[in-house]
Amino acid sequence: MPSSGYIYDITGTTPFQVYVSFSGDVTQYYYINEIATGDLPYTFDLPRAIQDQTAYCVKIVDGDGCIITGCTTT
Repeated sequence: MPSSGYIYDITGTTPFQVYVSFSGDVTQYYYINEIATGDLPYTFDLPRAIQDQTAYCVKIVDGDGCIITGCTTT
């Protein structure tokens, strides 16, 4: 199971707030960190509860409040 997540590129306005959730549950997110374009590519530790899953979703909120989402499977 994955212990790390990766963000390679983001299009938007910095700073970016990074969140992750269980795949299929887009109501409860775990806050990861605030990053900037200069932090990319960005590697982060997944919360323990999500490490046991085979898929998770990432939500990024940019400096303008725009929301970028995507899910991945391992």
